[in-house]
This record gives sequence, structure tokens and C-alpha cells, in this order.
Amino acid sequence: MEKAEQPMKKGGYSSGDIQLQYASNNAAADLKVDTESNIAATVSVADIIPSSKTIASLKYPNYDSGKVVFHSSIYNYLGTPTFALGAEAAYETSSRKLTKYTAGITVTKPDSGASITLGDKGDTLTESFIHYVDQSKRSAAGGEIARKFSTNHNTFTVGGSYALDDLMLVKFKLNNHGALGLFCSPKS
Repeated sequence: MEKAEQPMKKGGYSSGDIQLQYASNNAAADLKVDTESNIAATVSVADIIPSSKTIASLKYPNYDSGKVVFHSSIYNYLGTPTFALGAEAAYETSSRKLTKYTAGITVTKPDSGASITLGDKGDTLTESFIHYVDQSKRSAAGGEIARKFSTNHNTFTVGGSYALDDLMLVKFKLNNHGALGLFCSPKS
């Protein structure tokens, strides 16, 4: 059912938000002002350091809501195998603390890949491996070991994927706690 538009009346109240956006090759800015004079600003800049992205946001009049997030991934290609080193960090001005930091290393070869990631502010160490069973990469098998230091808890997961055709991919995983996952989707 459609809502009937009411004609504007003299002395009536109307409201609206104003939003400005700017984007260039490696930077973007977004500024929004609402009817209650709240201002929200976000600025993001890519490639301050090669392959990095920095995001800063601020809400006025609540200065404590501001935060700066820095995402960085540095990729180095050595011959045929690919080696990647990445890091991500988030700093919140309200608490004056790093709220997130993660670092990882990945090695990829034509038929396999392995990675080690230290996440959850250094509380979780994850090692994973994938091996493509065939050259067309239609079938893959993999495993993951995750260690959460604060709880002294380990999770072991094995899984695989198979491309039914050029459009459909089926994935499964099973961990040592009995959790089974099955996923079927169009290939992207």
C-alpha cells in the first residue's frame, strides 16, 4: 500500500540529510550532515605504503567515536612461487588502544598454498594448507590447525572442494568438535 504524499504546509517541519562524496584514483572522502547537526566524516587513502589502505573516521559532536584503521599487505614475488606478507591494525581514538592487529605469511605454488596467521590481537595462531588435486584446480583438499592461547584450545579442520561444472562449486569441512559444513554456490 502506497503512502499518500502530504502537501507542504506553511510553518510545517521538513528534514533531510546532506551527503558529499569525493573519490579519486587512490583516495575517497565521505561527509554526512543530518538534521540534528551530527557530522560523520570518513577518509580513505590507498597506497601510502605500496599495497596499503588507511581509513580514518570521525563523528561530531562525539569525538570519542573516531578511529583510524590501517590495512597493509605487502606482496613480493620471487620466481614462480608467490610469497605474501600482510598485516592489519585498527586504532580507536576513544580508548587510545589498538583494537585489532593481525599479521600473516602466505606461500603459494601452482598446485598448493600454505599460510600462517597470528590474529585476535596475538591470541590465535592459525596454520592452513591447500593442495589442488588436479591441474585444472577443480578439486582441492585442505586442512587447518587453529590454536587459541587464552583458552588453551585447539581446533583441527579438514575440508575439500570440487567444481561440479564451470558454474557450480561444492565445499565441505569437518572439525575435531564434530562440526560439519557443506557449501554449494556459483563459482565467482
